[in-house]
Amino acid sequence: MTEKTIAVVTGGASGIGAACCRELARRGARIVILDRDLALAESVAAELGGHAVQGDVGDEEGLRRVAARIEAEIGPVGILVNSAGVLQPPLRPTELPMAVWDHVIHIDQRGTYLACVVFGAAMLTRRAGSIVNIASITGSRSVPLHAYAPAKAAVIAITRGLAAEWGPAQVRVNCVSPGYTRTPALQAAIDKGERDITNLVGSAALGRLVEPEEVARVVAFLASPDASAMTGIDVPVDCGWLAGTSWHSYGGFRDPGNGSDA
Repeated sequence: MTEKTIAVVTGGASGIGAACCRELARRGARIVILDRDLALAESVAAELGGHAVQGDVGDEEGLRRVAARIEAEIGPVGILVNSAGVLQPPLRPTELPMAVWDHVIHIDQRGTYLACVVFGAAMLTRRAGSIVNIASITGSRSVPLHAYAPAKAAVIAITRGLAAEWGPAQVRVNCVSPGYTRTPALQAAIDKGERDITNLVGSAALGRLVEPEEVARVVAFLASPDASAMTGIDVPVDCGWLAGTSWHSYGGFRDPGNGSDA
């Protein structure tokens, strides 16, 4: 990517989104942070010499206005990273309020699709562009997140569908599925004793959390010309969590030894 490449990152003011902003800026992109928290977005944008705009992927008309403003005042968007999302508590289905379920689906699934369509329309006109959606490993496994996991599974499906739909126009659409990532929010929960890190990393082959920068590097690769032949792909960045979850049925991970008996 070049310094003229404009990259919009939704939810770019914190966590994985902010890491993506920093990595894309390091690679030369002009960053536009689209976030509901304008003050925090402005702080990150000032650090990177980028732009901050207030926006909500849950607000269709508002998002369309923001996209038009970005295109008119900043320039043509070449990269879109959809990182905006909300979490949910791991409640039983009978205890999960439908209002919470609706909100998670509205932001994580509908919001991702909407941002793709709104920003993708201009990419289609230019016959160029790269979109990277942030999904989750929970979209590929059974977990007690009965709104969040289905929404992230939908993001993976949306990615594949749009990749095929827009491929003839040379607009690429991929997604990244992070594992348990050491965002400020997760680290705060660990520090407060609300999350047990042993449970979080127990099924990861590498035995640790993912760092936000590790997710961001994969996102930046997929967004770049280096991945020019890749579209419709879901890339897990999970320290081997997907590979390792089933090993508990066989007693867990084994000591790999030192190779001396090879």
